[in-house]
Amino acid sequence: MAIARAASDKKALDIVTLDMRRIPSVSDYFVIASGSSTTQVRAISDNIADVLKDKGERVWHIEGSREALWVLLDCGDVVAHVFLDETRRFYELEKLWGKVPKKKYAEAKAKPRVKARSRRKKSVKKASPQKKRQNVLRRNRKRGRPIS
Repeated sequence: MAIARAASDKKALDIVTLDMRRIPSVSDYFVIASGSSTTQVRAISDNIADVLKDKGERVWHIEGSREALWVLLDCGDVVAHVFLDETRRFYELEKLWGKVPKKKYAEAKAKPRVKARSRRKKSVKKASPQKKRQNVLRRNRKRGRPIS
């Protein structure tokens, strides 16, 4: 589903799809996701709207984007709920619709990083006190400081 993928792109937590077709409801599916901050909730909901717009789909209504505690995106047959994590735990929307089939979104696994080979460290010679003094004088001249 494009909505779940768009939410996952912005690192949404616990993405669940509820199949609402078996019960009388406003839509066929609910997609429920959450974010750990209001900024992340806004980013998730904005990304969902952008992805749907790019696909030529229409978001009928967006509610709650200003406060970003619970953003609802009405996309016709699908309604997306993007919660702040604490708000989601308070309302427990999944438990409210307990008898409908739930499907947890399986996020694409990131490719494991290939560990770079460690390079041998070159031995570094320490500068003599005279060389250090020359370096300090050279830096001071470049910076326009008086030579001492």
